[in-house]
Amino acid sequence: MKIEDVRRTAYSMPLTNPAYPRGPYRFFDREFMIITYRTDIEALRRVVPEPLEVFEPLVKYEFIRMPDSTGFGDYTETGQVIPVKYQGVEGGYVHSMYLDDEAPIAGGRELWGFPKKYAHPKMEVEKDVLVGRLHYGKTLCAEATMGYKHVAADKDAVMTALKAPNFMIKIIPHVDATPRICELVRYYLEDIDLKECWVGPGALGLYPHVICDVARLPVLEVVSALHLRADLTLGMGEVMYDYLAEAK
Repeated sequence: MKIEDVRRTAYSMPLTNPAYPRGPYRFFDREFMIITYRTDIEALRRVVPEPLEVFEPLVKYEFIRMPDSTGFGDYTETGQVIPVKYQGVEGGYVHSMYLDDEAPIAGGRELWGFPKKYAHPKMEVEKDVLVGRLHYGKTLCAEATMGYKHVAADKDAVMTALKAPNFMIKIIPHVDATPRICELVRYYLEDIDLKECWVGPGALGLYPHVICDVARLPVLEVVSALHLRADLTLGMGEVMYDYLAEAK
């Protein structure tokens, strides 16, 4: 393979058989259960990086079923999103993500900087309850339950929340294990078709684990529970802040 061919074709590893295809990445019937809970605001300040600002002691714990996505296929994901402000605008900081599919783990980490790890989340309806469970190996690390489709939610309010900016830290190490890329990245969900959304009673348990450390942000009180289904496109990212720029 010629050098110019490497430059022309390279976008992911392995070079000749990448772990995921090029986007855009469209999701059909993407289903969310989002349990918003109150936590220790000092715990949030210890994990949210500047220039993002923590302004309330809340976390959104999400289970997401993705049965049909272009390039990434069929998988389930779970994790924590922290409400933050960036230059006065409210959004969400993606703190943790656990999922069961290699392609979106590789693509999510390499392209946007999503903090993805391999685990075993599951979301399903059990009788009259929507249930989400996260296992890391054989160990239960999180369990969320919600009354199934009790009350229709305010679609305008849900759409506003879905359209808010999201942030994460993209870290790519150099070959000597020093950071080569360390950036604050912003992305949006795009072309959203919100099909249904519901609120109801919810409960959430997070359990200590050395690697799957969702319990680092403890549940003090469940504030709300939201269940929704939508088609949407995962927009590409943009760099908002380069943590290494001043060090160069």
